[in-house]
Amino acid sequence: MTHSAPSLDTIASEQDAFERARDAFAKNPRQMTMILARELNVPEATIVRAMPEGMSTELNAERWEEILASFEAMGAVHVIVSNASVTIESVGSFGGFSKAGGFFNVQGKGLDMHIRHTQLHSVFAVRKPSHLDGHDTLSVQFFDARGTAAFKVFLTFGGSGASGEREGRCGSVVERVART
Repeated sequence: MTHSAPSLDTIASEQDAFERARDAFAKNPRQMTMILARELNVPEATIVRAMPEGMSTELNAERWEEILASFEAMGAVHVIVSNASVTIESVGSFGGFSKAGGFFNVQGKGLDMHIRHTQLHSVFAVRKPSHLDGHDTLSVQFFDARGTAAFKVFLTFGGSGASGEREGRCGSVVERVART
């Protein structure tokens, strides 16, 4: 992945967006990142990157396949994919991995995903209070180069926190693949 150097105006604009997102999360940590991004007119990845310490950890996106493979041992997860017109949520298990035609395929129980892995640009492990009930959610979120969410894998989704086992597995993945 090659990146061109950003202009000074871009840097100033990103810093302003970063600060506005930090302020918004300080006021309401339960808010949805997708909606806050729309309200602040910035990419959702900027919002996630700006979350207060302990809420998001950027992972090494070049290790996307290792991250996806780690979900197989976690059993059923909640996957969310959104675009400008629709949001779809699916509960299932990762597995049945293959590559064909430029796609990384996930064909596990309840999940059938065809991921254009060359489009994945940034990945974050996120822990934040749910907008639904305030319980902590634990997720891994994948973004494209524009900062638009590609998909999100929720290891917990409202109702209760992560089990100790799931928490430990996620923590070890984050430690191994955190971006340095």
